[in-house]
Parts: sequence; C-alpha cells; structure tokens
Amino acid sequence: MLLVTGCAGFIGSNFVHFYLTRHKEDLIVGLDKLTYAGNLENLESLGEEEKKRFVFVRGDVADQAVVEEIFSRYDPDWIVHFAAETHVDRSLYDPEVFVRTNVLGTQVLLETARKFWQKEGKWREGKRFLHISTDEVYGETLEGKFTEESPLRPRSPYAASKAGADLLVLAYCTTYRMPAIITRCTNNYGPYQFPEKLIPLMIWNALNHRELPVYGDGRQRREWIYVLDHCEALELVLKQGRIGEVYNIGSGEEKENLEVVREIIALLREKTGDPKIHEGLIHHVQDRPAHDRRYALDSGKIRKELGFTPGTSFSEGLKKTVEWYLANLPWVERVVSGAYQEFYRRHYGG
Repeated sequence: MLLVTGCAGFIGSNFVHFYLTRHKEDLIVGLDKLTYAGNLENLESLGEEEKKRFVFVRGDVADQAVVEEIFSRYDPDWIVHFAAETHVDRSLYDPEVFVRTNVLGTQVLLETARKFWQKEGKWREGKRFLHISTDEVYGETLEGKFTEESPLRPRSPYAASKAGADLLVLAYCTTYRMPAIITRCTNNYGPYQFPEKLIPLMIWNALNHRELPVYGDGRQRREWIYVLDHCEALELVLKQGRIGEVYNIGSGEEKENLEVVREIIALLREKTGDPKIHEGLIHHVQDRPAHDRRYALDSGKIRKELGFTPGTSFSEGLKKTVEWYLANLPWVERVVSGAYQEFYRRHYGG
C-alpha cells in the first residue's frame, strides 16, 4: 500500500493515474490539503476499478495528528512524497508557507514514518520513503550539467525550502538509517498542470487572445520532461533504487522559454485555425529577482543503474499537452475562475 502526499496536485495526480492503472492489486491512500493548486477533479477521471483502490484523505502534511492517523489506520508500505508549495513567484512574496509545507511537512512525515516503521531499533522490512525534489536546489549553471554530487546552491525561497527538505531526508538516512531515496527532476509539463506555470498559462492566454507574458528576454533555458515519463522514472526508483541515494531525472532536451512559447503558438494555430493566435501576443515583462538562467541535469545515474529512458520527445509531449487542454477547457475555466472550490465544498464541506 502506498501513501501519496500531494495526490491532487499536478505531478501527484498523474502519478496516481499512472500507478493504479499499471498495478491492479495495489491500494493508494492519497493525502492533500487541497490548496489553490490541489484539485480533486484531477482524480475524477480514474476508472471505476481504480477508484475502488484509492482512498482520499484531506489534510495537511505538516499536521502530525493527521499523518499519524493515516499510519495507524492504513500502515503504508511505501511513501511517495509530492506535497509541496512549488511556484517560485509565490515564494518571493510569501516564503513562510513554503518553509512550513516543504520543510516542516517533510520532517513530520519522516518522523511519523520513523515512529511507525521502526521497532526496537530495527526497520520493518520492505518500507520505502521516496522524496520528490527538484533540479532548482542546485541553482543555476551557465554551462555543463549538475550531477547528484553537485553542491546545493538554491537561489529562491522555494528552492531553499526544497533543499532544506532534501537535507532532512539525507540526515534521517544517515542518523536513523531511514529507508529513503530522493529524486530531483527537471521541469515537468502535461495534463492537469495548474495554469500559473509557463506552458498551461501560455495555452490559456493564447486561446483567449491575451498577452503572453515572458520574463526578461525569454532566453532562460530549462530541461523539460513529460510528466508521465517522470512517473515512470519514479516507479523505477521506488522499486529498484538504492536506499540513501539521490537520482537526477531529466530528458536531455533543453529549450529557451521563448522557444517554448513560440512552439505553443504554432501548435494552437494548427489545432484551432485561429488567426488571432500569433507571436504578436508575446509581451516581455520585467524579469523576476534572481531568475536562474539555466538548469540542466546529468541523468546518467538513473539511466545506467535503472535503465530509464524518457519515451516522449518534447515536440510529441507538447502536442499531447496542447491537445489535452483543448479537450478539457471546462476544467481550465473552473480552475482559473476558482469554481473548483465548489467541488470541494460539495464533497468534503468547508
């Protein structure tokens, strides 16, 4: 049985879909606070058989009582820890919530796992804690690629909070022999991504003929991976990864932000035939503070040890993503308008 924190978020919900579809006998208990970016509608499209093997708990990963209740009731074998505040821009204006969720939430989960998984100083067999981190903990690099041994040099409150969580996990591995593993992934994209991130924001704005805001000159470079390829890598690490290790996960495909925006425009023009979607919508805005110029990961370790190879090229994945958003415009409209909060009230009250 798996405990998946942040199960209603972008990557978390994709992982729930991915895992339950592939593992017909397994049960997932999902924990999510349902903040602005956590959306239960992301899980409504689970198949009927998959829904029977999914239990949802609404709660805060930093709430010790909630987490202990889950361990007492369900006794999870594996933890897949996605729950986090992730948007860099928001961390610039409200860093406290990032520290609470990302650092304290991870500590609460680690300590609870230690309490329930360790008996008389020995760890119960088969337990695993997979902590999902980010390439942003390494900071920026103008050339070369980060390996798992590269120093952590975060440059935003978000990245610093994730680095703090990573260090806690590694400390628990060393001090208590916690059976934990860390993954650090590049930029994800795909279905169910909240439209404040680059790709869904550009899709939504372009469809509504609004300006497409691009920070600075738009030459910031990122490595992009399709979210279901990321899920496949996580499954491999969860089952075959070495305890106490860090694994970088990337695609090797780097793109400048401006290049990504132009590709989105071209795809939308092709799919919709709308002449009002054009590059004239691109609007360069003042760059954000400490905006990292480039991230790039060396993913040789996970490829060599576990045989992971991303199966989706960026052009193929972006096409799938655009098609998904075009086919799910009501979902986007509800998310953007906040109407999905009514969905929570109907199902869970409050």
